[in-house]
Order: sequence, then structure tokens, then C-alpha cells
Amino acid sequence: MKKSVLLEIEQLSKSFGGVHAVQNVSFCVRDQEIVAIIGPNGAGKTTLFNIVTGILPPTSGSVLFKGMPVTGKKPYQLAALGITRTFQNLQVFTNMTVIENVMVGMHTRLKTGIFSAGFRLPQVFKEEKQALKQAMACLEQVGIAHLAFEKADILPYGTQRLVEIARAAASQPSLILLDEPMAGLNPQESKKLVDVLLAMRNNGMTFLFVEHDMETVMAIADRVIVLDYGKKIAEGCPEEITQHPDVIKAYLGEEEGASC
Repeated sequence: MKKSVLLEIEQLSKSFGGVHAVQNVSFCVRDQEIVAIIGPNGAGKTTLFNIVTGILPPTSGSVLFKGMPVTGKKPYQLAALGITRTFQNLQVFTNMTVIENVMVGMHTRLKTGIFSAGFRLPQVFKEEKQALKQAMACLEQVGIAHLAFEKADILPYGTQRLVEIARAAASQPSLILLDEPMAGLNPQESKKLVDVLLAMRNNGMTFLFVEHDMETVMAIADRVIVLDYGKKIAEGCPEEITQHPDVIKAYLGEEEGASC
């Protein structure tokens, strides 16, 4: 059965003065799919990611989510619609416990107002109980429920990365965007994260991620988008990408006068 399109990127461009960081890039992400964006340094990956997640406005082009235009919406508005993200640099609240960090990610789903919270009305306790249950389920999903009440700052770097992913999943989004999730992880931590992401995909989650670790990309991506100098130069399954002449040229260069 053909999967439905979740995210559509249409002719997206971004210029900074005379620098064209992203140039007419188009692709889609389907439901329950893992799509990777790769490319050499300076290829425009982070700029593209920041446009999709509402941090930067595009110069031209559009972003659609579930068929609805979302171009220019703020990150909190996208979160409410079902798009969340993580960052290359860890964004963990070190003064909070693990489960408190995850519950922060649920703020778009909580309905209790200031009045109800201030007077501790019954619905407040009910909502807090539900939020705690959902947060624990997210921690179980990434395999660290046993650390729920530990302070986040005492955990190893790789475990903090799992906290971040659990928090991104806490609001039950349709799409999670990961910015270099393997950055700073050792091989064992990377393997653990690969297993977690594959399990989450099998449970219905969809991912779009930027990554430099090609071993990870080849292990988990259903499709790969390749950027170079802001342009999309290739798209396909990992096996196709590794053999694509333009991709090989972008990563390895091409000696003048060389022939294939």
C-alpha cells in the first residue's frame, strides 16, 4: 500500500545577500518513513532544516504539512500541528530530572489554564497524571525509563541524546526532525540510537534528519536527499546514492582531466 505524503518541500530557496544557501529544493517525506539529508560542509543542509522548522523564513518556495501550507509558521505553531525537532547541540535542561525534561515537550498538548493550575482544581491533577504516564511511555520507548527520576546533568552524553528524542516524541507528533543525532556519540551509543529510531519508525513515527555519519544513514534511511552548494543533486535509496556519480564527485572531488 502506498504511503501518504506527510511533508512536501516545493522549490524552496534561501539567500543571504548574494549567497544562495538553498536553491529550488523539492522533495517529500511519506508517512512512517526515515529520510536523510546529506551533503558536504556548506551544502545548505542546516539552512534547509531551519526553514522547514520555522527558524528561518524562505526567500521563495513553500512547505506543506499534511497538505496544509505551513511556510513561515513559528516552531511552537509547528509543534502544535505535529512537527518537533532536536538540535545538533544538546538542549537538555540540566537542572531538571529526566522525566521533567520529557514533560516539557508536552506543553502544546496540555489544556489546563492559569486559573485552574493556580487553584489546583481536579482537572489539573488528572492532566498531570496523564502527562506523567505519557512521559514514562516515551522513556520506555527509548529504553531509559529506569532513569526517569535522575537529574539529567549526571547522565552520559549519549543518554542525554535519548532524553532529547523522548522529549521530541512526548507531544505525540507525526514528524520528528533530527539535526545530526549521532554527533558526539561513541560507536556503542550510535548503535543504540539506530535501534531506537528503527523501533520508533516501526511503531509509526516518521523522521527527517540531517547527518554526517554515513554508516548511520546507510543503516536506517529509506531515502536520501543529497545537497551540494544549496542544490539537490540526487535522491534515492542508500544503495543508489552511494553509486551516484554526482554524489561521488561532490564528496570526493574530481581530478581535472580524469575519466570514468
